[in-house]
Amino acid sequence: MKNTTYITPLLPGFSRQIMRRKPRSVQQKLAEKLALLRQKSFKQIGEVFEKFIPRVLLKPESSGAMSRRRLFSKENTFWAFFSQVLDADGGCMEVVRKLQSYASIKGIMVPSSSTASYCAARKKLNEQMLSDILAHTADRLDQMPEAGMLNNRRVIVVDGTGVSMPDTPQSQLVWPQTASQRPGCGFPTARICACFSLESGALLSYAIGNKKNHELPLFRQQWEIFRPGDIFLGDKGFCSYFDITNLKKQGVDSVVTLARRTPVNDASCIKKLGPDDLMISWKRPVHSANLSYSQDEWAKLPEELILRQIRVAVNNPGFRTQEFYIVTTLLDAVQYPASELAEVYFKRWDVELFFRDIKTTMKMDTLRCLTPEMIRKEILMHFIAYNCVRRLMFEAAEEADIEVRVVSFKGSLQALRNWEPHLNQAKVSNSERFRLISDLYDAMTNTPLRQRPGRSEPRCLKRRPKNYQRLTAPRHEMKEIPHKNRYRAENS
Repeated sequence: MKNTTYITPLLPGFSRQIMRRKPRSVQQKLAEKLALLRQKSFKQIGEVFEKFIPRVLLKPESSGAMSRRRLFSKENTFWAFFSQVLDADGGCMEVVRKLQSYASIKGIMVPSSSTASYCAARKKLNEQMLSDILAHTADRLDQMPEAGMLNNRRVIVVDGTGVSMPDTPQSQLVWPQTASQRPGCGFPTARICACFSLESGALLSYAIGNKKNHELPLFRQQWEIFRPGDIFLGDKGFCSYFDITNLKKQGVDSVVTLARRTPVNDASCIKKLGPDDLMISWKRPVHSANLSYSQDEWAKLPEELILRQIRVAVNNPGFRTQEFYIVTTLLDAVQYPASELAEVYFKRWDVELFFRDIKTTMKMDTLRCLTPEMIRKEILMHFIAYNCVRRLMFEAAEEADIEVRVVSFKGSLQALRNWEPHLNQAKVSNSERFRLISDLYDAMTNTPLRQRPGRSEPRCLKRRPKNYQRLTAPRHEMKEIPHKNRYRAENS
């Protein structure tokens, strides 16, 4: 505001004081529009999830990279990357197209289609900051109430999986392809071992290795995620004397499938607790060079470990396994009945669904980045987005008064993608935005998943791949054969 004197045209001898706003220049108007573009173009998805992520971690740095307020600021770049891993396409160009469409709506000059600025900004995101955000999302989900099984103790289920990435020399050095493949004919593959909360589905921790890393050493890097009173749930790949003993020292009980040892019969057990329920004793394994831990660590192990062995009969038709044995440190058959332990172990299949949500639904199965540094950030961002969607599913299930396990992850993601463009419009009031989020929750929960326990889920492909020959040599050496119905190819 500026106080000016206004001279009347008919009576020049008289004047009066008026208050008026100084006209804004074209540059000022453009600067205001650009400021709005910086603030809003990438934060549509943040309107839903920013309450799950500490804002202090997204503040500009005091100096150096990500310290200046620009279009791809630290906050905007994070939400753009977040939105990218949730998008159906998942490419960098998708982010640029969003920016261009928003600029077009606001009447601003449409930015360039180049992804260089966005990709450069992604490289500046601190990996430790992303790890802190993931830990925060895991803590928020970990505060959700348990289901009531096993005396309300937290059950952490562990499993491993693999992902592939573009064939670049940098990635091949860190995550080399299978030795049976010729150079130029395969892709780098990374092995991921992750810990999930069985109740909420939250990803609590993870470790990345290559094809030479077994899941057990990767699992041992995550022992600090366990708290006294937790229960570790794993398949036969995690049946290890060393791990069960060390977790027990931390006050953590284990429930795993028996592997590599012969089941104990009734005559050799310490005590019979019930039908197919025995208290047994394991002797410390003989040390050998094949063990994944040192001789000093082996010497610290007790010479005997008291466990409980439960035989579980599978009566469902179509299942490959007819029976299996559960080994656990939960020795009290009254507090932890064998039937309840068997039911919890059947729920272990949920971890396969958790990985399917991340790898298939969110398309992390084939990563896009070209360097190991960006591969790790891409994996981190997928896990952050996954935890945020899980938290949203829990809130929607709580509002609908249903179990979170019957809420579809894919259906929730589809609803979120279609609600996103409407949540951060300039003309939407707070009450209207609240109504939109409430409707989003309804859309996520109005078609609960059918629970079909015991249903056979064979890992088979019904749709056949196209009848193309395989790449069995580098591209510059490959020679296509004239007949497409033949699978073998000739090399030049």
